[in-house]
Amino acid sequence: MATKPRPDGVTEACGHCGRETTHDVRVEIRTESKKPENAEFSREPYRISVCGICGAETTQRMNNA
Repeated sequence: MATKPRPDGVTEACGHCGRETTHDVRVEIRTESKKPENAEFSREPYRISVCGICGAETTQRMNNA
């Protein structure tokens, strides 16, 4: 866990610590189906954001089709 914001990160509000902090942001493909035969058809992109101060992680599904 980082102890201070980095100047090269994305700044956004953290719902956990209640401050405007630097976040590490990435996109990750996640499989939503628990059934192995459907796994290849249930992959969706998610936005993952991790607070640089408190380490709280938030996820948001990018495709709500």
